Amino acid sequence: MDSVVHSVQRAAFSKAIDVVLTKVKKDREKGLLDLVNVSERFLGDDYSSETYEKIRNMIRDPENKWMHYVNRLLDEVHPNVLKMTALDLGFEAAFRGTKIIRKMRKVHDCNIPWLILMDPTSACNLHCTGCWAAEYGHKLNLTFEEMDSVVTQGKELGTYFYMLTGGEPLVRKADLIRLCRKHSDCAFHAFTNGTLIDDAFCLEMQEVGNLSLSLSLEGYEEVNDMRRGNGVFEKVMHAMDLLKKYGLIFGTSICYTSKNIDTVTSDEFLDMIIEKGCRFTWYFHYMPVGNDAAVELLPTKEQRAYMYHRVREIRGMTGGKEIFAMDFQNDGEFVGGCIAGGRNYFHINANGDAEPCVFIHYSGANIRENTILECLKQPIFMAYRDGQPFNKNHLRPCPMLENPDLLEAMVEKTGAKSTDLQSPESAKHLCEKCRPYAEEWKETADKLWAKTPEKKHRYENYKNWKPEN
Repeated sequence: MDSVVHSVQRAAFSKAIDVVLTKVKKDREKGLLDLVNVSERFLGDDYSSETYEKIRNMIRDPENKWMHYVNRLLDEVHPNVLKMTALDLGFEAAFRGTKIIRKMRKVHDCNIPWLILMDPTSACNLHCTGCWAAEYGHKLNLTFEEMDSVVTQGKELGTYFYMLTGGEPLVRKADLIRLCRKHSDCAFHAFTNGTLIDDAFCLEMQEVGNLSLSLSLEGYEEVNDMRRGNGVFEKVMHAMDLLKKYGLIFGTSICYTSKNIDTVTSDEFLDMIIEKGCRFTWYFHYMPVGNDAAVELLPTKEQRAYMYHRVREIRGMTGGKEIFAMDFQNDGEFVGGCIAGGRNYFHINANGDAEPCVFIHYSGANIRENTILECLKQPIFMAYRDGQPFNKNHLRPCPMLENPDLLEAMVEKTGAKSTDLQSPESAKHLCEKCRPYAEEWKETADKLWAKTPEKKHRYENYKNWKPEN
């Protein structure tokens, strides 16, 4: 019965999207207002009436920064990509999937993620300096059947969003497209170096409509190619041109370090990637993972404070840039702290190990021996659940980087083993590198947190923590 109701709802939402997209061509403002009305009808009380009214007011203001952004999307993105994004990321993942996940968290008494990140392969066509993924080696792969099983099991729990990394996931692009076709009700997103993107692949992405990309960049040509290899920057620029030409949704994935932080947040750099067609940019704080990690690349407390302010400026309602910027480490306030350990996501490496986080290479379960639900109930994941949030200051969310004693204790208590197949690193060694940084950042983070207007306390997975008064 549930499957019949789901099919009817999806068909109705699909038809509504078709009608709205047709109206948008004739009268954009009216069409977008109709889309808000459709969303409010389907999503019900998931969002407040004030939220919907704010969106309507934005649509009625043609000079609004984010209306310019929406208009570029509508003008430049292929209709099938727009439709499938609304269906899979909007209806399935954000609306229907979220409801199922909330129910399953209570049924199974464990974390159930909104998205699963997995590595189709550890192989890569590049050999970037300091790449943590290289710690796994270059000969590991998840079979198509294993990835298919992960998605199939995930959907039963309400998970309809899947991210892919590696290695280089596009080494397996034929299998990725096959996965997108088979699970056309899911949204997929791949983190790629961009060098394997060609016209044929863009046409396949356009056809399935449910695959978006983040292209890795470290800065301009000199800095980028110093780490990634000669000619890589130009290949990424060409890939962006192709993706824009075929009307696909993509952005950048940027690891910010003490060396490149000014460049990758500069107006000039952002203007360049916006012109190339980027819709979003992920900023990832450098993590000192691996025995040979370069701790000198960790940002200073001043640099991290700058990132906190700069990213909010970039994506502000006014000013900034017409691109949605996210900072994985500094945006904890909006998601209630650490989202790993299956709380909102977890990572499956190319050996099948289910890890709490893409940066935390310790596990006690493997998808080749355990179901997804069993992986989510493994001791280290349950320790994450019991300990989240690891800090009431969500600008210090990570149990490794800002609260290293906690990760070391969890690994020891649960008996989780290192999944680093090249040079296994003990949790003690990893956390020891983070302690000076954690102490240095604490005072600055606490001052910022005291002034932070957004303090998202409530989260149903928290077991041992109560909000401050």
